[in-house]
Amino acid sequence: MKNKVVDLLLENTEGLTREELIQLVEIPPKTEMGDFAFPCFRLAKVYRKAPPMIAQELKEKIGDADFLSKVEVQGGYLNFFVDKAKFAQHIVDNYTSSANYGSSTEGNGQTICIDYSSPNVAKNFHVGHLRTTIIGNSLHKIYKKLGYNVVRINHLGDWGTQFGKLIVAYKKWGSKEAVEKDGISELMSIYVRFHEEAEKDPSLNDDARAWFTKMEHGDEEALSIWKWFLEISLKEFMRVYDILGIEFDSYNGESFYNDKMAPVIEELKEKGLITVSDGAQIVDLEAYNMPPCLITKKDGSSLYATRDISAALYRQNTYHFTKCLYVTGLEQKLHFAQWFKVIELMGYDWYKGLVHIPYGLVSLKSGKLSTRKGNILYAEDILNESIQKIREIIAEKNPDLPDKETVAKQVGIGAIIFNDLYNSRIKDVIFDWDKLLNFDGETGPYVQYTYARAASVMRKVGNVPEAYDYNVLTDEASMALLKEISRYSEVIKDASEKYEPFIIARYAIALAQAFNKFYHDCQINVADENVKYTRANVVKITKAILKDALDLLGIACPEQM
Repeated sequence: MKNKVVDLLLENTEGLTREELIQLVEIPPKTEMGDFAFPCFRLAKVYRKAPPMIAQELKEKIGDADFLSKVEVQGGYLNFFVDKAKFAQHIVDNYTSSANYGSSTEGNGQTICIDYSSPNVAKNFHVGHLRTTIIGNSLHKIYKKLGYNVVRINHLGDWGTQFGKLIVAYKKWGSKEAVEKDGISELMSIYVRFHEEAEKDPSLNDDARAWFTKMEHGDEEALSIWKWFLEISLKEFMRVYDILGIEFDSYNGESFYNDKMAPVIEELKEKGLITVSDGAQIVDLEAYNMPPCLITKKDGSSLYATRDISAALYRQNTYHFTKCLYVTGLEQKLHFAQWFKVIELMGYDWYKGLVHIPYGLVSLKSGKLSTRKGNILYAEDILNESIQKIREIIAEKNPDLPDKETVAKQVGIGAIIFNDLYNSRIKDVIFDWDKLLNFDGETGPYVQYTYARAASVMRKVGNVPEAYDYNVLTDEASMALLKEISRYSEVIKDASEKYEPFIIARYAIALAQAFNKFYHDCQINVADENVKYTRANVVKITKAILKDALDLLGIACPEQM
């Protein structure tokens, strides 16, 4: 409908392009001011007339249009009132004729790589890791909806000096029996102890660097211990991914690029980009107002940047991506800016497709999470606790609910995901049970409950024949709901362009709120079949879109709650 208004304006105005008109046409804050409004102020210079006069002349030129009930001038605005029955038919027809409502083919033939989750081996998967995992999973679903081939990459943190520290800690204070018994918890315990002891004895850090250098040079003992740590870690990570219902296409971690870094370093040298500083090899980025990008330390060992550059080259050669997205914390902004610049200086024009997608911290009421200090909240524990809390709510409110365990998992996990994605990703998340498990607030359980309510209506109504009386849908609540339905494609596109799943989450709330008002104001299961089936069809459409929107966030929908 907005496009039809834009078409009318394009035919009857001068000096503005279609794209400019799309930006200018707005939805008025009050329904009595119309469905769409066009501010005529930009045309004042073109026509050299006052905006109210331009609006009046435009109204006369446009005359009648079959999809409009009237056009009014209010000050410098031209307000368009859509024929409500025709608008309702237009929305329903659009939905009915689409095999996958809200999708597009814009990504056909293009690949997007998304690097997300990427936990560090031998460290617990804590609540901070959930952010990258949840955001990345949602972005993958959004881009698939738009037709892209999406490669989900879990770039495991399975290489680096921290493994030298862990080997030292294991040899000094650990035992095979303790690690086999307690797994990653024991590894975490000795890792925390290493940092406590290193504060008293800094030479431990030298020992750790030496062990990592052994790893890089293929030392059998060092690699054997490292592989053992890796196996233990993957078991825990897979449990968390199974709970979340998340899969990856690649688990190639940092170690995968160990034999691919030497050619990259050689290429940097050949292109005159390497400078030696205090024995370390760097790429000088002073001309770009950035510190140097370290490629190798003075002992020859690699760094994160070396591995990330090697990984980007490998991914471009393997997947030929249009974009490669990196979902990591805001604190890594400089790191990505540095090595993105190195890729550009190497002469690769695809550097433009490298995008860092930062997010804020997850914090407890007691403060920031810290692996070294042991102040951590484990992801698996928090997911299981959320599920248990929903079990308790079900036992109290609806003890006869069918398939209670499945519902508890869907709602408990959905609550955590929705809480994370409800605000812009750059905002910090403070974990608050009372807020995220609220069935009446702007939460995951609220949207899921709305879906279950729609499902209940459809079970009562049964099959809906394809013959509708669109005049039934001209009331305010029906129109408000139809307008939300009509926005879905635009919302998905907006979320993809801004790399912001929260746009989908906010839309799901708006759609649920509009539906609940419609449900309250417009009785559905009535004797008049014209009314019943026309309204039930809107319920059916809303139900499908709620399910699809929550799926784009990585959240399942229970049919009953």
